[in-house]
Amino acid sequence: MEKFDERKKSFEKKFAHDEELKFKVAAKRNKYLGQWVSQKLGYDSEKEKEYIQSVIKADFQEAGDEDVFRKIQADLKGQNVSDEDIRKKMKEFDEKAKSDFI
Repeated sequence: MEKFDERKKSFEKKFAHDEELKFKVAAKRNKYLGQWVSQKLGYDSEKEKEYIQSVIKADFQEAGDEDVFRKIQADLKGQNVSDEDIRKKMKEFDEKAKSDFI
């Protein structure tokens, strides 16, 4: 029974670590997205910081990435950036953020 408890604790620790890593990667990806959109919109450094925070906060509205996608999509309306371009950037920055933690 003792080995079972040790194994259970080990799985719980791994799960907690994996979830924390997912959170950090998503936040870093959102930071990169915020910087990219800020450049597209011509924001100064102060406005960029505010915008990055708004992208990070948007990710807490619902599970998954669609909340962030919708925010960026709305903010880039009229900037000649397609939905496909946004999704490509999301994927690109997700991979970049993962590599930052590996």
